[in-house]
Amino acid sequence: MSKLKGAIVVNTDRCKGCQLCIYACAKDVIALASKKVNISGYPYVEAVHPDACVGCASCAIVCPDGCITVYRKKVEE
Repeated sequence: MSKLKGAIVVNTDRCKGCQLCIYACAKDVIALASKKVNISGYPYVEAVHPDACVGCASCAIVCPDGCITVYRKKVEE
């Protein structure tokens, strides 16, 4: 039996930390980085529970700056 597994990649240099993706994620995969900022001085989001990602891409859809890319792959159980 196989299921879909997701992986997100965040372009941290473009992220402005608006947190819309955090609210859109049903699996609590991403969170705002604590005590870290990007080259523009914004706190950015990062994957804190990457194994929980199901590849739904809700985070990427709501990102106003297009900072998130979601990859999906089949995983055999």
